[in-house]
Amino acid sequence: MTQVILDISRLISRVRHSTPSGVDRVEMAYARGLLGKYGERLAFAAAHPTGVYGRLKREAALAYLDELERRWGREDGGPAQRSLISVLPWLARLWPTRVRRQTCSERPVYVQVSPHHLTRGEQVYRILDRENARFLCMVHDLIPIEYPEYARPNGAGLHRRRMQTLADHADAVIVNSAATGRSFQPWIERSGRNIAVHVALLGTEKLASASIVVSNDTRPWFVCLGTIEPRKNHLLLLNLWREMAGSLPERQVPRLVIIGRRGWENEQVLDMLDRCPALASHVEEINGCSDAQLSALLRGSRALLMPSFAEGFGMPVAEALSVGVPVVCSDIAAHREVGGDVPDYVGPLDGARWQALILDHSMQGPAHQAQMQRLPAWHEPTWAEHMQTVALAIGELAGS
Repeated sequence: MTQVILDISRLISRVRHSTPSGVDRVEMAYARGLLGKYGERLAFAAAHPTGVYGRLKREAALAYLDELERRWGREDGGPAQRSLISVLPWLARLWPTRVRRQTCSERPVYVQVSPHHLTRGEQVYRILDRENARFLCMVHDLIPIEYPEYARPNGAGLHRRRMQTLADHADAVIVNSAATGRSFQPWIERSGRNIAVHVALLGTEKLASASIVVSNDTRPWFVCLGTIEPRKNHLLLLNLWREMAGSLPERQVPRLVIIGRRGWENEQVLDMLDRCPALASHVEEINGCSDAQLSALLRGSRALLMPSFAEGFGMPVAEALSVGVPVVCSDIAAHREVGGDVPDYVGPLDGARWQALILDHSMQGPAHQAQMQRLPAWHEPTWAEHMQTVALAIGELAGS
């Protein structure tokens, strides 16, 4: 019986945080999904924040996963970041046990979902060698390499190191879209190695029921969800809202709710959010958003707006469509893979078309009605489908 080892380094590194990132949610979904499929054959491991690698006590790992999910689901979200002293008991409880080099003939499959410590190729090699394991890893995107202008100054170099680690050591990869798979293919070809690629769309996150009041303002609103960073193209929306604020009666200007933490290289966007008087009564920014508040805001919105220049996978698109909320998004391959024929697709620089669609959805016009008619035909990607693909990949590695 194949043993599966899941690396949860990313989740442990987020021990001080109250709200999850997208990668956090994916790692949690793998923990729950693999636990359901493999039960006692699933072991947990991590590169601890101190740098020590090892296996985790099962009871401690499961208790920590429960703790994180409780935090994420709290309506008030809790403190944005807990003090180091307050999380020391968890860091101690999650101290890993060093692994003696394994020599059993049936090799386990080591699964890593996050890019955590992939920049350290030698460490990854030592982990795999000590575990005597085959390596299955997820590739979320290659955006920092393909669009270095949207990454941190050293982002492209770091991501090349991650991809090189996978090219050197991965036996198979899971990609969250066919577009991501195409981007990773040149790395496989240059490696000269046989690395299997499995496409598995991410499962749609189940949103809580909306039971809280989000605003006393009766105007319709739109949601833009994701880290505030250049590739998300928030600047387009802010300029459109400034234009509408100057050309329409105030009550005809819909609200824009931007949900996401502030990222990098965003001076112009942040200046508009902080200092533009025309936006003050029309645009709201929420940096820390509990699951309950996010659900209420998204479910009550006229549409989700996603004008991104590049994405590995359009998780917010799937989340919105799953609760019957229309989507207006940029016309890129990742969005079309998840949205199919349902969303309104627009070029990320076509400001006039974006404004026309925003006003149409605000007034529940023809484009809004047409998308509402298309929505029932949308196929929702599920974690069950995703984990079936993962189990297939694990089975192939176990039998090789």
